Amino acid sequence: MASVDVPVALLGYGTVGSAVNRLLTESADDIERATGHRLRVVRALVRDVGKERPFRAEPGVLTTDFASIRDDPSIALVAEVMGGVDPTGGYVLELLQAGKPVVSANKQLVARRGAELFEAASSRGVQLRFEASVCAAIPVVKILRESLVVSNVHRVLGIVNGTTNFILTRMETGASYAEALAEAQRLGYAEADPTDDVSGADAAAKMAILATVAFGSRVTLEDVDASSNSSSGSSARRRWSTAASTCASGRRSSIATIRSPRSRGRSTA
Repeated sequence: MASVDVPVALLGYGTVGSAVNRLLTESADDIERATGHRLRVVRALVRDVGKERPFRAEPGVLTTDFASIRDDPSIALVAEVMGGVDPTGGYVLELLQAGKPVVSANKQLVARRGAELFEAASSRGVQLRFEASVCAAIPVVKILRESLVVSNVHRVLGIVNGTTNFILTRMETGASYAEALAEAQRLGYAEADPTDDVSGADAAAKMAILATVAFGSRVTLEDVDASSNSSSGSSARRRWSTAASTCASGRRSSIATIRSPRSRGRSTA
Protein backbone atom coordinates (compact mmCIF):
# COMPACT_ATOMS: atom_id res chain seq x y z
CA MET A 1 0.00 0.00 0.00
CA ALA A 2 1.36 3.43 -0.95
CA SER A 3 2.09 5.79 1.90
CA VAL A 4 0.31 9.11 2.31
CA ASP A 5 2.48 12.20 1.89
CA VAL A 6 1.86 14.73 4.69
CA PRO A 7 3.45 18.15 4.17
CA VAL A 8 3.94 19.76 7.61
CA ALA A 9 4.57 23.38 8.54
CA LEU A 10 6.05 24.58 11.82
CA LEU A 11 5.33 27.81 13.65
CA GLY A 12 8.78 28.44 15.05
CA TYR A 13 12.15 26.85 14.35
CA GLY A 14 14.22 27.36 17.48
CA THR A 15 15.44 24.61 19.80
CA VAL A 16 12.08 22.81 19.85
CA GLY A 17 11.16 23.35 16.20
CA SER A 18 14.51 22.17 14.89
CA ALA A 19 14.32 19.13 17.18
CA VAL A 20 10.87 18.29 15.78
CA ASN A 21 12.23 18.50 12.24
CA ARG A 22 15.22 16.34 13.15
CA LEU A 23 13.01 13.67 14.71
CA LEU A 24 10.61 13.66 11.77
CA THR A 25 13.52 13.41 9.37
CA GLU A 26 15.49 10.73 11.22
CA SER A 27 12.40 8.69 12.13
CA ALA A 28 10.58 9.13 8.82
CA ASP A 29 10.87 5.47 7.84
CA ASP A 30 9.70 4.22 11.24
CA ILE A 31 6.75 6.62 11.26
CA GLU A 32 5.78 5.58 7.75
CA ARG A 33 5.91 1.88 8.61
CA ALA A 34 3.79 2.40 11.72
CA THR A 35 1.22 4.83 10.31
CA GLY A 36 1.37 4.69 6.54
CA HIS A 37 2.10 8.42 6.46
CA ARG A 38 5.26 10.20 5.37
CA LEU A 39 5.64 13.44 7.33
CA ARG A 40 7.80 16.13 5.74
CA VAL A 41 8.53 19.61 7.11
CA VAL A 42 8.08 21.88 4.11
CA ARG A 43 7.78 25.31 5.78
CA ALA A 44 8.77 26.86 9.12
CA LEU A 45 7.91 30.36 10.31
CA VAL A 46 10.86 32.25 11.83
CA ARG A 47 11.87 35.80 12.61
CA ASP A 48 15.39 35.50 11.16
CA VAL A 49 16.00 33.13 8.24
CA GLY A 50 19.78 33.53 8.49
CA LYS A 51 20.13 32.53 12.15
CA GLU A 52 22.14 29.39 12.94
CA ARG A 53 20.00 26.54 14.27
CA PRO A 54 20.72 23.16 15.91
CA PHE A 55 19.32 21.23 12.93
CA ARG A 56 19.60 22.90 9.55
CA ALA A 57 16.41 23.07 7.53
CA GLU A 58 16.28 22.24 3.84
CA PRO A 59 16.64 25.22 1.48
CA GLY A 60 13.39 27.14 1.10
CA VAL A 61 11.80 25.77 4.28
CA LEU A 62 12.39 28.77 6.54
CA THR A 63 10.17 31.80 5.97
CA THR A 64 9.17 35.02 7.68
CA ASP A 65 5.86 35.12 5.80
CA PHE A 66 3.02 33.60 7.85
CA ALA A 67 0.63 33.86 4.91
CA SER A 68 2.80 31.45 2.94
CA ILE A 69 1.80 28.80 5.46
CA ARG A 70 -1.81 29.81 6.03
CA ASP A 71 -2.64 30.16 2.34
CA ASP A 72 -0.76 27.12 1.00
CA PRO A 73 -3.35 24.43 0.22
CA SER A 74 -0.68 21.72 0.04
CA ILE A 75 0.18 22.02 3.75
CA ALA A 76 -1.81 19.32 5.56
CA LEU A 77 -0.80 19.97 9.16
CA VAL A 78 0.76 22.73 11.24
CA ALA A 79 2.69 22.21 14.46
CA GLU A 80 2.92 25.24 16.75
CA VAL A 81 6.31 25.20 18.49
CA MET A 82 6.98 28.92 18.97
CA GLY A 83 5.45 29.24 22.44
CA GLY A 84 3.81 32.21 24.10
CA VAL A 85 0.26 33.48 23.75
CA ASP A 86 0.80 36.45 21.42
CA PRO A 87 1.20 36.52 18.47
CA THR A 88 0.96 32.71 18.57
CA GLY A 89 -2.73 32.64 19.42
CA GLY A 90 -3.60 34.82 16.45
CA TYR A 91 -1.61 32.61 14.11
CA VAL A 92 -3.26 29.43 15.38
CA LEU A 93 -6.71 31.00 15.14
CA GLU A 94 -6.12 32.05 11.52
CA LEU A 95 -4.84 28.58 10.62
CA LEU A 96 -7.90 26.89 12.10
CA GLN A 97 -10.20 29.35 10.37
CA ALA A 98 -8.38 28.54 7.13
CA GLY A 99 -9.21 24.88 7.64
CA LYS A 100 -5.79 23.63 8.72
CA PRO A 101 -5.44 21.17 11.63
CA VAL A 102 -2.99 22.30 14.30
CA VAL A 103 -0.93 20.47 16.92
CA SER A 104 0.37 22.41 19.92
CA ALA A 105 2.15 21.70 23.18
CA ASN A 106 1.56 25.27 24.34
CA LYS A 107 -0.18 24.91 27.70
CA GLN A 108 -0.62 28.65 28.29
CA LEU A 109 -2.20 29.11 24.87
CA VAL A 110 -4.61 26.18 25.34
CA ALA A 111 -5.51 27.25 28.88
CA ARG A 112 -6.02 30.93 28.04
CA ARG A 113 -7.53 30.82 24.55
CA GLY A 114 -8.74 27.24 24.29
CA ALA A 115 -12.47 28.03 24.10
CA GLU A 116 -11.99 30.40 21.16
CA LEU A 117 -9.59 28.07 19.35
CA PHE A 118 -11.69 24.93 19.78
CA GLU A 119 -14.77 26.78 18.56
CA ALA A 120 -12.88 27.83 15.43
CA ALA A 121 -11.63 24.27 14.88
CA SER A 122 -15.12 22.85 15.29
CA SER A 123 -16.70 25.36 12.92
CA ARG A 124 -14.23 24.40 10.18
CA GLY A 125 -14.27 20.68 10.90
CA VAL A 126 -10.57 20.44 11.74
CA GLN A 127 -8.71 19.35 14.84
CA LEU A 128 -6.65 21.18 17.42
CA ARG A 129 -4.57 18.52 19.16
CA PHE A 130 -2.81 19.35 22.42
CA GLU A 131 -1.66 16.08 24.01
CA ALA A 132 1.86 17.34 24.74
CA SER A 133 0.60 20.44 26.57
CA VAL A 134 0.25 18.35 29.75
CA CYS A 135 2.68 15.61 30.87
CA ALA A 136 4.02 15.25 27.32
CA ALA A 137 5.53 11.78 27.84
CA ILE A 138 2.28 10.38 29.25
CA PRO A 139 -0.87 10.26 27.05
CA VAL A 140 -3.11 11.51 29.85
CA VAL A 141 -5.24 13.77 27.62
CA LYS A 142 -5.90 10.93 25.17
CA ILE A 143 -6.89 8.62 28.04
CA LEU A 144 -9.28 11.18 29.49
CA ARG A 145 -10.82 12.08 26.12
CA GLU A 146 -11.11 8.58 24.69
CA SER A 147 -10.57 5.70 27.10
CA LEU A 148 -12.52 7.27 29.97
CA VAL A 149 -15.11 9.08 27.86
CA VAL A 150 -18.01 7.12 29.41
CA SER A 151 -16.58 7.26 32.93
CA ASN A 152 -17.44 9.82 35.56
CA VAL A 153 -14.11 11.27 36.62
CA HIS A 154 -14.42 12.84 40.06
CA ARG A 155 -10.85 13.87 40.67
CA VAL A 156 -7.50 14.44 39.01
CA LEU A 157 -4.48 14.02 41.26
CA GLY A 158 -0.84 14.10 40.28
CA ILE A 159 2.51 15.79 39.94
CA VAL A 160 2.35 18.00 36.87
CA ASN A 161 5.54 20.03 37.16
CA GLY A 162 8.88 18.25 37.10
CA THR A 163 10.89 21.30 38.14
CA THR A 164 9.07 21.84 41.41
CA ASN A 165 8.95 18.09 42.02
CA PHE A 166 12.76 18.00 41.86
CA ILE A 167 13.07 21.09 44.06
CA LEU A 168 10.73 19.69 46.71
CA THR A 169 12.51 16.33 46.69
CA ARG A 170 15.84 18.08 47.32
CA MET A 171 14.26 20.25 50.03
CA GLU A 172 13.09 17.10 51.80
CA THR A 173 16.74 16.04 52.09
CA GLY A 174 17.70 19.33 53.73
CA ALA A 175 18.53 21.66 50.84
CA SER A 176 17.20 25.20 50.95
CA TYR A 177 14.83 26.44 48.26
CA ALA A 178 17.59 28.58 46.71
CA GLU A 179 20.04 25.67 46.70
CA ALA A 180 17.53 23.27 45.18
CA LEU A 181 16.55 25.76 42.47
CA ALA A 182 20.19 26.47 41.60
CA GLU A 183 20.86 22.73 41.30
CA ALA A 184 17.80 22.25 39.10
CA GLN A 185 19.03 25.02 36.80
CA ARG A 186 22.55 23.57 36.69
CA LEU A 187 21.20 20.14 35.72
CA GLY A 188 18.87 21.60 33.10
CA TYR A 189 15.63 20.73 34.92
CA ALA A 190 14.75 24.39 35.47
CA GLU A 191 14.81 27.25 32.98
CA ALA A 192 17.16 30.18 33.40
CA ASP A 193 13.97 32.09 34.23
CA PRO A 194 11.95 29.57 36.31
CA THR A 195 9.08 31.97 37.05
CA ASP A 196 6.31 29.95 35.40
CA ASP A 197 7.37 26.81 37.24
CA VAL A 198 7.97 28.13 40.74
CA SER A 199 5.08 30.62 40.71
CA GLY A 200 2.59 27.88 39.88
CA ALA A 201 1.66 29.33 36.48
CA ASP A 202 2.80 26.19 34.66
CA ALA A 203 0.89 23.86 36.98
CA ALA A 204 -2.17 26.10 36.90
CA ALA A 205 -2.37 26.00 33.10
CA LYS A 206 -1.92 22.22 33.05
CA MET A 207 -4.58 21.65 35.67
CA ALA A 208 -7.04 23.96 33.93
CA ILE A 209 -6.59 21.86 30.77
CA LEU A 210 -6.87 18.54 32.60
CA ALA A 211 -9.94 19.64 34.55
CA THR A 212 -11.63 20.85 31.37
CA VAL A 213 -11.05 17.51 29.66
CA ALA A 214 -11.79 15.33 32.69
CA PHE A 215 -14.91 17.10 33.92
CA GLY A 216 -16.44 18.06 30.59
CA SER A 217 -16.87 21.73 31.50
CA ARG A 218 -14.72 24.72 30.75
CA VAL A 219 -12.20 25.43 33.51
CA THR A 220 -10.21 28.61 32.94
CA LEU A 221 -7.16 30.01 34.67
CA GLU A 222 -9.54 32.28 36.59
CA ASP A 223 -10.91 29.12 38.22
CA VAL A 224 -7.43 28.22 39.48
CA ASP A 225 -5.77 29.70 42.54
CA ALA A 226 -1.99 29.54 42.12
CA SER A 227 0.62 30.52 44.66
CA SER A 228 4.29 29.86 45.33
CA ASN A 229 5.87 28.34 48.39
CA SER A 230 9.58 28.46 49.16
CA SER A 231 9.52 26.96 52.65
CA SER A 232 11.36 23.72 53.32
CA GLY A 233 10.58 20.23 54.54
CA SER A 234 7.92 17.61 53.99
CA SER A 235 5.15 19.98 55.05
CA ALA A 236 6.00 22.15 52.05
CA ARG A 237 5.77 19.11 49.80
CA ARG A 238 2.34 18.31 51.17
CA ARG A 239 1.23 21.88 50.53
CA TRP A 240 2.50 21.59 46.96
CA SER A 241 0.46 18.47 46.16
CA THR A 242 -1.89 18.67 43.19
CA ALA A 243 -5.54 17.79 42.92
CA ALA A 244 -8.74 18.80 41.22
CA SER A 245 -12.23 17.65 42.13
CA THR A 246 -15.57 17.94 40.35
CA CYS A 247 -17.48 18.58 43.51
CA ALA A 248 -14.93 20.59 45.46
CA SER A 249 -11.65 22.34 44.99
CA GLY A 250 -8.50 20.46 45.84
CA ARG A 251 -4.87 21.41 46.35
CA ARG A 252 -2.81 20.92 43.31
CA SER A 253 0.82 20.27 42.70
CA SER A 254 3.19 23.02 42.21
CA ILE A 255 0.73 25.07 43.88
CA ALA A 256 -2.78 25.52 42.84
CA THR A 257 -6.39 25.04 43.76
CA ILE A 258 -9.20 24.49 41.30
CA ARG A 259 -12.62 25.90 41.91
CA SER A 260 -14.79 23.60 39.83
CA PRO A 261 -17.60 25.25 37.84
CA ARG A 262 -19.91 22.62 39.34
CA SER A 263 -19.19 23.61 42.91
CA ARG A 264 -17.31 26.30 44.77
CA GLY A 265 -16.76 24.31 47.93
CA ARG A 266 -13.31 23.52 49.24
CA SER A 267 -11.65 20.34 50.40
CA THR A 268 -8.15 19.33 51.27
CA ALA A 269 -6.43 16.76 49.09
